[in-house]
Amino acid sequence: FWYKFPMPQRKSAKKELKKSLKRRQLNLERKRKVKEAIKLYRKAIIAKNLEEAKKALSLVYKALDKAAAKGTIHPNKAARKKSRLTALLKTISS
Repeated sequence: FWYKFPMPQRKSAKKELKKSLKRRQLNLERKRKVKEAIKLYRKAIIAKNLEEAKKALSLVYKALDKAAAKGTIHPNKAARKKSRLTALLKTISS
């Protein structure tokens, strides 16, 4: 991954590059967990499996809340996604 950037010269810049690469990995990991949880939830919704959907929704909430708390995504984006995904659950439960 180092090849995409010109190598920093100063010690502080080298440290900063390491930190940004580590943060990038963590952010990508958190975003991936959110996407996987949403996929699992949507599969349960399509299958009209209410119990499975409720379990998956709690995983989605956990992933979104963690991503928002850590600053990976904006808190309002997390709230919007939770709201829209909960509305999906209401469509199959009624």
